[in-house]
Amino acid sequence: MTLSLDRFGGLRLAWLGAFVAVGAFASFGVSCAAPFAAFAAIAAIANPRGAALALTASAWLVNQVVGFAVLHYPSDPETLGWGGALLAVALLGCETARLVAPRAGVIAAFVASFVAYEGALYLATVAMGGVTTHYAPESVARLFAINAAAFAVLFAAGKLASAIVARRARAVVYG
Repeated sequence: MTLSLDRFGGLRLAWLGAFVAVGAFASFGVSCAAPFAAFAAIAAIANPRGAALALTASAWLVNQVVGFAVLHYPSDPETLGWGGALLAVALLGCETARLVAPRAGVIAAFVASFVAYEGALYLATVAMGGVTTHYAPESVARLFAINAAAFAVLFAAGKLASAIVARRARAVVYG
C-alpha cells in the first residue's frame, strides 16, 4: 500500500510541508521525544528511497532548528553529537521501514522503524556510557504511543491528500 502523491506531479512538496508542520509541532510539544520513527516509516512507505531519506532528514532538521534556535538546546559537543546520532538512527528507521513494508505491510513497517530507531539509540547510549533508565518499559511505551499517534495522523493525512489528488485528476481527465 502506498500513499504516493507523485503520480500527478510535483506533490512531494505536500509531504515536505506536512513533515515540517508536524515536525515543528512535535518539537514544541515533545522535544525530547520527537516521533522520528513515525516520520521515517511514513516517508519510507510513501516515497522512493531518496525522497524518503530526504523527508526523514527534513523532520530531523526542523526539530534541531526549533531545539537550538527557539528552545535553546545547549551547543556543547555532547548535545551536538546526540543530534547527529538522532539523524543517523532516524535514517536507519527509514531504511528499515522501506525494507519491511513490501513484505509485511505498513503497520509492520512502522513497528520495525520504531524498534530499529529505539534499539539503535539504546545501543548508542550504552556504548557512550550513558544512563539507560529512560529505556524503562513505561518510558518506551510512552515513546511508542507518541510515535503511533504521529504515524496515524500522517498516514490519514496522506490518504486524504491522495484521495483529493486522485479526484482532481479524474476531474481534469473526464472534464
